[in-house]
Amino acid sequence: MDKKKVIFEHELHSRSAKIIWPLISAPEGLAKWIADDVKRDGDAMEFAWGVPWRHHETRTATVTEELQPTLFRWVWDDEEDYFVEMKIEKSDITGDYILIVTDFTDLDDEEWLTAVWEGNFERLHNTTGL
Repeated sequence: MDKKKVIFEHELHSRSAKIIWPLISAPEGLAKWIADDVKRDGDAMEFAWGVPWRHHETRTATVTEELQPTLFRWVWDDEEDYFVEMKIEKSDITGDYILIVTDFTDLDDEEWLTAVWEGNFERLHNTTGL
C-alpha cells in the first residue's frame, strides 16, 4: 500500500543544538518523548511502548543517517521503503530551533499520525521544557 509523506514542524524553546541533539538521537532522549523505552546497538534500534507485563508493543528500526547535530533518520525494519527523520533548523526570526519531523502514513491514517506527533511534542515539552 502506498503511503503519504507528512511533515510536522514544532518550534523548540532552545537556542542550543547541543541540548536538542541527544533528545532526537540518543535512546535516553527519545525515551523521554517518543517511546517508553528505546535501545540502540550500533545502527539497530528498538522502540517499546507500554509495560512488559501488560499491553506492550515493540518495533525495530535501523539508523540510516546521522548528521550531528542536525539530522537523525531511521527506517522501520518492517517498512523498509519509509523512514522517520528528525531535523533541526534555526529560526531566522526567533533564533530558536525548529524541529522538523518527516514521517509516513497510510492515506486514510493522516489524522491519527497527526495526533500521535502532537502527543509526542506535548510529551517533549512536558519532560524537557522545550
